[in-house]
Amino acid sequence: MDTEKLSSACPFWDKLDWREQKQLIEGSVEAVYEKGMNVHRSDMGCRGAILLLTGVLRVYIISDQGREVTLFRIRGGENCVLSASCLMDSIEFDVLIEAVQAARAIVIPVNVLHPLMERNPHVGLFMYRQVTERFSDVMWTMQQILFMGADRRVAMFLWDEMINAKVSELFITHDEIAKNIGSAREVVTKVLKYFGDEGILAAGRGKVVILDKEKLKKVFM
Repeated sequence: MDTEKLSSACPFWDKLDWREQKQLIEGSVEAVYEKGMNVHRSDMGCRGAILLLTGVLRVYIISDQGREVTLFRIRGGENCVLSASCLMDSIEFDVLIEAVQAARAIVIPVNVLHPLMERNPHVGLFMYRQVTERFSDVMWTMQQILFMGADRRVAMFLWDEMINAKVSELFITHDEIAKNIGSAREVVTKVLKYFGDEGILAAGRGKVVILDKEKLKKVFM
């Protein structure tokens, strides 16, 4: 593992002694995920912490009826420790993770991470802090689903995608939008049609073009 790449991606690197750093370098692996690939699910076991270098990962759950609900997204430079939740006492959080864009990441396997957590309190603190922050994201998502209309959720999602991608032309399907806002594809289609009639956007097959940013923003403000 490249030392410079690992040290810049690992938030607790400076809190490790040289032996711990050596253990992390020798034990961590770089992973490449193609778009649509399953990064983590329950039958894969406890993977370890994921330090995302580039790309976007989607963390989601599936209801008994088979409906997917996206809890949050992880972007390049962010970390995901829920795939190592087996290492944290009293935390049972079964999630699925998939790559929504081609991604590269550093994975710190459980057999490397666990001894570090046992010996170094800074590592354990990082893990629990990350879980706490992600649970805040989950609560925000649940509030949106329960109390916010589909039009506002679609508008907010498209706005975030536009800001993060820094483009007005988004290559995304109605089904992908539905999965990300926890709604049905038919509902998203109706909302996009309404936005199109209002001149906010133009929706095509697998593509949404934002025509009026201010109108889009006013929908959820």
